[in-house]
Amino acid sequence: MKRISGFVAALAVAATLTTACGTTEKAEDRAAAQGGPVTVTDSRGTKVELKAPARRVVALEWGEAEMLVTLGVQPVGVADVKGFGTWVTAVKLDPAVKDVGTRGEPSVDAIVALRPDLVVMEVERDSPLVAQLEKFVPVIVAKGADATRDLDRMREDLTMIATAVGRTAEAKTALAGFDTALAAGRERIAKANAAGKQFAMADGWKEGSSISIRMFGQGSFVSQLAIQLGLRNAWTGKVDERWGLGNTDVEGLSAIRDTDLRFFYNASDGDDVFATGLAGNAIWDSMAFVKSKQVHRNPDGIWTFGGPASARQFVNQLVKVYTA
Repeated sequence: MKRISGFVAALAVAATLTTACGTTEKAEDRAAAQGGPVTVTDSRGTKVELKAPARRVVALEWGEAEMLVTLGVQPVGVADVKGFGTWVTAVKLDPAVKDVGTRGEPSVDAIVALRPDLVVMEVERDSPLVAQLEKFVPVIVAKGADATRDLDRMREDLTMIATAVGRTAEAKTALAGFDTALAAGRERIAKANAAGKQFAMADGWKEGSSISIRMFGQGSFVSQLAIQLGLRNAWTGKVDERWGLGNTDVEGLSAIRDTDLRFFYNASDGDDVFATGLAGNAIWDSMAFVKSKQVHRNPDGIWTFGGPASARQFVNQLVKVYTA
C-alpha cells in the first residue's frame, strides 16, 4: 500500500535521508500527507487511486468509522449514527456527522449527497453496493474480520485507511499505544497469577420466550485480545470462519465446565438478557461461574469489532477484572 507522488527524484533523495535518520516513515507517505496522489490496494485486491488524501469520508461500518476518528478524521457520514453512539464509546463522532441509513442498507442517495471523496466499508465480495457507489465516488473495502488472524487484520485495515486519508503517522502512533497497553496488561495479569485462567465471552438477545446466545470463539477479535493477555478461551464450540462467532442457547453453555472461569457479556443497548432473561433459569443458575458470581457485564459501549481504541478498552476491562 504505497502512496504515489509525481516528484520521483525528490522522493528518492528523501528516502535516502529517511534511512540515514533511522526512521521507518516512507518518503511517499510524507508526500501524500502533504496532498499528493494516493493509491491503496483494498481487501478485494483492487487498487484505488485518489488524486489527494481523502478529506470527506463516509464510513458504512462502525469499526472503520472508529478508525477514522482515531486517525483524526471526522467522517462526514456514518451508517446508523445513533447506534454508533450506543455501542462505540472509544471515540466520539462530531455532532455534524450525517446519518446515511442502516449498516445493512445504507442509502446511496444520502451518501452521494454528502459529496464524499471516499467511502470506506466492509462488504462481501459479491455485494452490489460497491458497484453502485463506485459510479459516484471511490470506494475502499476493509476486510473487517478474519478469524485466522484478526489482530493482524485490524492493523492492516487501519493502515489501509490511514494511507487513503494521509494519516499514516497517526496510525503508527495508535498501534504503538495499543501494543504498549497490551504488553502492560499481559504483565499485570501475570503478576496477579491470572495467566492461563479461562474466560468466556458472549452477547445475547430474547426472541419471544427464547434466549439466543452468541459466543465469541477463539478467532474472534476480543478473544484474540484476551489470549494475547495470557488468558484462555473456554468456548470450543463451532464458530464461523470470518468472525469467530458461534450461536448457542443456555443449555449449550453447560459445555463450559471450568470451575474457575469468568464469563463476560455485552448489553450496551440495555437489553440485559443474562441478568433478567435468565433470572431463575435452573440451568443458568447451576453453572459454576454463576454460582461463584464470576459473571461480568462489560461497560456499555465497548465495541467488540472495533479498532485499536476499542481494543484498548476491552484490554483494560479484562485487566481490571483479573487483577482485582
